Order: sequence, then C-alpha cells, then structure tokens
Amino acid sequence: MAARHLFGATRTWAGWRVQQLPGPAASGRVFGRNYAKKPVIKGKGSKGGVVSDALKDPEVCTDPVRLTTHAMGVNIYKEGQDVVLKPDTEYPEWLFQVNVGPPKKLEELDPETREYWRLLRKHNIWRHNRLSKNRKF
Repeated sequence: MAARHLFGATRTWAGWRVQQLPGPAASGRVFGRNYAKKPVIKGKGSKGGVVSDALKDPEVCTDPVRLTTHAMGVNIYKEGQDVVLKPDTEYPEWLFQVNVGPPKKLEELDPETREYWRLLRKHNIWRHNRLSKNRKF
C-alpha cells in the first residue's frame, strides 16, 4: 500500500488510478522559481543597497527673523512651508513649565512626592540588574 502511494497511485471512488507528474512544459506552465531582480545602483560603492534618491542634509536657516517666527524642521513633508509660531497666549500654561534641562537627582526631590518614589524604584531596579548580571548560576 505504501509503495502504491510512493509511486503516485491513489485511490479514487472509481478505483485505483495512477497519476503522472506533469512535465516541465506541460500545459504551457513553467515550473521554475523567478526571484526579483537585484536593483541596479548608480553611483559610488560596489556593495548592494537600496535604490533611492541621494540623501541630502536639510538646509540650515540663518535668518533670525524666520527662526523666531517659524518652527524650523517640523514640516515632515517634502513640499510645504514650516509651521508659523502663534503668540504665547494661544499655548497652554503647562507647556512653559516643562523641565527641558537635565533630570533632577534623587537628593533634589521631596520624599513626599510620587516623583521621588518612582525615581527611587528606578534606581533600585538598575542596582538589582547590575548585581544580578555578575551572579553565576
């Protein structure tokens, strides 16, 4: 029974039938794998890569008036203008209270705040990870 299956014999409702494997040019089909062609790279370098436009650095604006009235580099589209800044009264108050400097150290925080305890937990996790890195099994 296993030999019949190996040689292509299968059982159908009408009886045993032998199936033939199709030839390479049978029914106009080609049984080959066609992979995508590799992209042709123009320019420097002999190693493969993705075909793309030459990447350019953004232009640096030195106009002081434009730097104070527009948000430079915020536009994510290839075409279009930079965003015009609005007066300070149109922005929420919390925006001007955001800490943009270095993060506060644990000694600078009040122990009665949630921020203090979150930072303390973070430091303890970092310490535990450092100590467990050298531990052997």
